[in-house]
Amino acid sequence: MRNNPLHIIFFVLYFLGTTLATAQKEIKVCDTCTFTSLKQAIASAVSGDTILVKPGTYKEYNVVIDKPLTIKGEKFPVIDGEDKGEIIRIMADNVTIDGLFVMNVGTSYTSDHAAIRVVRSENFLIQNVVLEKLFFGIYIEKSNNGRVYHNKVIGDAQDEYNSGNGIQLWYSNHVVVEQNIVQKVRDGIYLEFSDNILIKDNVSTNNLRYGLHFMFSNDDVYKNNTFENNGAGVAVMFSKRIKMHQNTFKKNWGMASFGVLLKEINDAEIKENVFEENTVGINIEGSNRIVYSGNNFIRNGYAIKVLGACYENTFEKNNFLYNSFDLSYNSKINDNVFRNNYWSGYTGYDLNKDGVGDVPFRPVKLFSYVVNKTPETIILMRSLFIDLIDFSEKVSPVFTPDNLQDATPKMTPFQ
Repeated sequence: MRNNPLHIIFFVLYFLGTTLATAQKEIKVCDTCTFTSLKQAIASAVSGDTILVKPGTYKEYNVVIDKPLTIKGEKFPVIDGEDKGEIIRIMADNVTIDGLFVMNVGTSYTSDHAAIRVVRSENFLIQNVVLEKLFFGIYIEKSNNGRVYHNKVIGDAQDEYNSGNGIQLWYSNHVVVEQNIVQKVRDGIYLEFSDNILIKDNVSTNNLRYGLHFMFSNDDVYKNNTFENNGAGVAVMFSKRIKMHQNTFKKNWGMASFGVLLKEINDAEIKENVFEENTVGINIEGSNRIVYSGNNFIRNGYAIKVLGACYENTFEKNNFLYNSFDLSYNSKINDNVFRNNYWSGYTGYDLNKDGVGDVPFRPVKLFSYVVNKTPETIILMRSLFIDLIDFSEKVSPVFTPDNLQDATPKMTPFQ
């Protein structure tokens, strides 16, 4: 009797499934278990195993994960590096770390020690992890198609020279960074040479330098994040096709602080964000073909400060509310478009009641030029003399381009 080919196929599949189910097991780590350390459990595990770390404190560093594993903590067991160096390094594909409390990363001036470092890996997941007393927090290096989700990174940085970044991506692509809290590090979230990244629903506050800092990173999306009370705000440099939507940039105060610094950014979208109570809402330099739409600029020193070489940008349907200066502009050449914005400082009229002012609004005050040249003159801001020179510049522009105006200012704010 000849063997039925279908029977053979079913038998092989059953055998493989049974073998795989047998191979993948759960290994427990605890004081009274067979394995009392994470290193021991990793050495014994095979690809696909789950390591369950029971509650307790495990004093370990230089833990290397070199095979596909899931490492899961129960009630946030503590992995204490005792300030001796890097704590966990992932060097394999398909690794998950979930639910650990990692602390006491060693400080180094020659190596960027991290609480968790991912190196040349694919399909990684780091979630529900708490990191404290760190140098660098989560460091993603030349790794792709991963997710950093719902972690808390709390540093104790005092000076920039001896502190690292909270979440850092370097030469990594297609990574999602979502619902993380980052505080008291040098830069909250840092990206360099990392494309197609989604940064979403994160809170980055009280960091020494930048809440977000990225360079040479293209086609990234930043959505619904909060960057508040950081030393210098957010820095966005040398990147293309960036989308920043529905973020909040708030209370970034200081002589060199801003909500967002844009430098050499091209073909981007800055939409539906809130810039509130910053020294400068957006500081723009050498950035072109950007659409600024649906943003709220509220009680900033400068809502927008435009430096040199900014062309073909569009500002439309934004609210400019109670800023000291809505716009600072240092060039006599303008091909940027301002249209359909609401300006709280607009004093024109709307005779035909169509919701659009009948008189164009010129957002640049002559006094902003004076303050840029001589900051001490800011004490004269509320004086009658300053009101007169600003009015004269609006009537007969000398220092600002003739076409730098919003010809269709809205009479009521956008909701």
